[in-house]
Amino acid sequence: MYFAVPDKYRQASDDELIQWIKEAKKSYGDRMLILAHHYQRLQVAELGDFVGDSYELSKNASERKDADYIVFCGVHFMAESAEILSGDNQKVFLPNPLAGCPMADMADIEDVMNAWNYLKEIGIAAQTLPLSYMNSAAELKAFCGREGGLICTSSNAKAAYKYVFDRAEKLFFFPDENLGYNTGRWMGFSDDEMVLWDFRSEDGGIDPDKLKKAKVILWKGHCHVHTNFKSQHVDEMREKFPGVKIAVHPECTWEVVDRADAVGSTKFLVNYIDEQPPGAIIAVGTEINLINRMAHRHPDKNIFELSGQICPVCANMYRTTLADLANTVENIDSFKKITIPKDIQAEAKLALDRMLEVH
Repeated sequence: MYFAVPDKYRQASDDELIQWIKEAKKSYGDRMLILAHHYQRLQVAELGDFVGDSYELSKNASERKDADYIVFCGVHFMAESAEILSGDNQKVFLPNPLAGCPMADMADIEDVMNAWNYLKEIGIAAQTLPLSYMNSAAELKAFCGREGGLICTSSNAKAAYKYVFDRAEKLFFFPDENLGYNTGRWMGFSDDEMVLWDFRSEDGGIDPDKLKKAKVILWKGHCHVHTNFKSQHVDEMREKFPGVKIAVHPECTWEVVDRADAVGSTKFLVNYIDEQPPGAIIAVGTEINLINRMAHRHPDKNIFELSGQICPVCANMYRTTLADLANTVENIDSFKKITIPKDIQAEAKLALDRMLEVH
């Protein structure tokens, strides 16, 4: 895909871009809603009408029926979700169309359907419900809706697991193996009850008997940002900073989350940091833009990223610039909107609606 921002915006100063964005927002009033994920650049996030994690933003998009234009400063799957939940009068835009998600791409719908057909062959699909993390393409969300499953975020993964096991014997979770495994452990499942489906291996690389006995089938996928954090980073920070609080996202590996003081969604991490007293030392295992923004918000606290040596940046979240946002809001009527085939949208909405009902 080729995408270029006009010279007017590329060559403008930050002050000019911010002024143009604010003027466009003012001219459209409530008809334009700018949503920004916590991982966005500081200047972009500050211009959002609402800043949140994927669950909060999806819920906000579903409730703002008065907004004709929804500008989603995030990545593609988030804008897709907003489009799925939007009304007929609404249009959804992604300021930088190149902002994707490598983890979402790890669960290709063709690979998923091959796996599901294999579960049918060995006779366990009928006892299984699919559960997809929000970080997935619309086609995968539609598959979950079609098969009676739902979507979850890191905010409500435990509740989504309960939803599945109230209705089925087995759960098939995609695409993040770490969130899936960690949630399984928190819900009381043992390692013997969870298996990892490797889409690159024949029949998932799992012995059929072991697959039949499993309660939780995890998809082999991960977030390249959160898997950078290692258990030794936790140990090093505790040695270097006595009294440090370790707060991490559940997309980190079990070895990290099991050693942390606090584990939760992006919203949870924001609230946790907000609630710590002045002088607190907090090492955070998540995306660097959120960490930097929290450090900016709380100069009276020592907030830094957990490893102390890497820069855990989500390059796709970082793609969205002030120039992208200004280009979008000033040319909203000619900017390409997010589109999803009606059949995919209808089935995906079933899964997302179930997600919004689960707490």
